[in-house]
Amino acid sequence: MNLRQVEILLVEDSKADAEMTLRTLSKHGIANHVDWVRDGVQALEWLFREGEYAGRDNGDPRLVLLDIKMPRMDGLQVLERMKRDPRTQRIPVVMMTSSREEFDLLASYTLGVNSFIVKPVDFDAFASTIAQVGMYWMIANEVPD
Repeated sequence: MNLRQVEILLVEDSKADAEMTLRTLSKHGIANHVDWVRDGVQALEWLFREGEYAGRDNGDPRLVLLDIKMPRMDGLQVLERMKRDPRTQRIPVVMMTSSREEFDLLASYTLGVNSFIVKPVDFDAFASTIAQVGMYWMIANEVPD
């Protein structure tokens, strides 16, 4: 059993984007414990301790970094489920996506996203954005107990 507190749940289907995010967070000392799942189905199973995560005994994450465009279940569906369930509705969610579609932006905020970030294509800009997001949400932002 894993007793550590997860600080960030990263929901990202792109291995390259996930590895860059994990590396950046680690390099800047922003989060000691990040769990990575690869799609929306895994994210919901992780959050609600179902399926392969039924035995998970660590607490809720302090932040969810959520991609929109994923196989099996997209980020908007995950966000909608999180924000309507009292167990997860107060967990901050940052949508991290390459989508610049107005529909995705509007739908995300309508469903209760806390922030919407378009992932830069350039590696250095991507790393800088991840560092800024992590520092704000993990260090500067105050959340209720």
